[in-house]
Amino acid sequence: MAKKKKKEEEPRVHDELKGFKMEINSFGEISSSFPIDKINEFLNKNVEDKKLKDRDDLKSDQ
Repeated sequence: MAKKKKKEEEPRVHDELKGFKMEINSFGEISSSFPIDKINEFLNKNVEDKKLKDRDDLKSDQ
């Protein structure tokens, strides 16, 4: 029996990350359609760092 290929659907992403794609080439290198600075900026803004949430020295900024 021949396997049917599924249509490759676009993954659901946040509106700020539309067009974001990551690929791993045959050498194991990761390539991205966005610069790493833009990805880090998005993560800093939208994701809470679990390791830093209980630190007292960072709570003074809030």
